[in-house]
Amino acid sequence: MAKFDLIMPKLGESVLEATITKWFVKEGDTVEEDDPILEIATDKVDSEIPSPVAGKITKIFFAENELVAVGKVIVHIALAGSENETEAIEIESVEQINSSQPPSQINKSENSIKEINKDSERFYSPLVKSIAQKENIGFEELESIIGSGNNNRVTKNDVANYLKTRKTNGHIKVEKTEIAKVIDEKVKQTPKINISIGAEDSIVEMDRMRRMIADRMVASKQISPHVTAMVEADVTNVVLWREKVKQKFEEREKEKITYLPIFLEAMAKALKDFPGINASVDGYNIILRKNINIGIAVALDNGNLIVPVIKNIDRLNLLGITKELNRLAKAARSNKLVADEVSGGTFSVSNFGSFKNVMGTPIINQPEVAIMAVGTIEKKPAVIETPAGDMIAIRHKMFLSLTYDHRVVDGALGGAFLRKVADYIEAFDQNMQF
Repeated sequence: MAKFDLIMPKLGESVLEATITKWFVKEGDTVEEDDPILEIATDKVDSEIPSPVAGKITKIFFAENELVAVGKVIVHIALAGSENETEAIEIESVEQINSSQPPSQINKSENSIKEINKDSERFYSPLVKSIAQKENIGFEELESIIGSGNNNRVTKNDVANYLKTRKTNGHIKVEKTEIAKVIDEKVKQTPKINISIGAEDSIVEMDRMRRMIADRMVASKQISPHVTAMVEADVTNVVLWREKVKQKFEEREKEKITYLPIFLEAMAKALKDFPGINASVDGYNIILRKNINIGIAVALDNGNLIVPVIKNIDRLNLLGITKELNRLAKAARSNKLVADEVSGGTFSVSNFGSFKNVMGTPIINQPEVAIMAVGTIEKKPAVIETPAGDMIAIRHKMFLSLTYDHRVVDGALGGAFLRKVADYIEAFDQNMQF
């Protein structure tokens, strides 16, 4: 029988496993090429997996909410036109084949790993638990590792760094930094608010993505002292240029051009001028990032938010930024982003203007140290200085606001960077050819 084995795809360089959150098919169903088969989730992104072939689903190997390693066969598809399409083929787990342990030991080990989150006050991801099992890291030892993630969560890199200093016959007890202790204490002391529920009220449980957003927003406020500064920029040159070229641009490139790529280009230039904004904090160390990777907050149809990242944006021209921005936004809204496309950001942008909001004070996307909000563009009367004297004119104006981490970004640095972005936007050449 001609069949196709669909395996768990690798959604990013650091992704080793994913959870099956939803099956769109069942055994016996017929699928066409590119029909959605299942939805999977990692710590970074949710993705819909389409069928690469046309045929019949003959065997599904994992249920919803099961964690599956990258490379494992998750479903058999009998190719359309092949004989005996209904025949079910059983295969052994890749993990079982490659292991020298008997099945009973494997199951027992897996079950013990699953119990960690019940005994701990902090959450451990499936990947961290998998590494802990492989490296024989016990519960107490795992609890001693300092986490750099949200709510002091232990990440894969934290475990890897810990293993470098670990003794062969035992482990080194690492004391938490004062900052980590403060974060832990704040998480423990988060008050439980008693809320009364009326007879006509309804309760909507947060979905997985909304829970992640909630946890990250709370953690960011606990980690970084937030300060916000604002400037009003004159974007008349940008508006006039876009009005002049947008139709020709769409005809030639088959894509729309918005204002945002121009603003992103200005931010990328300013980040090169002020590397202290393109940074992260590690304890009492400041990490100045070499690459400039800007994340753009994208609102999804379900009300949630995701932040795809344009990597090395300073190396792209305006056309390149436009195409990459449109590609990532489309992938985000169709649930086709991969993990590498939502990781590695060094600075973020939230476009409040898309909702006709004048300005905003966004929350920092950890572990970055700043995020910018772009407001809506409005026509306003403004005083213009001319050789003949001051005059009143109608200009297109927009507020930019920068929220920054006051641990490492002071008002002078944050204000200078914000002003520089506005200067680059105001100096935009409305006669530029694309």
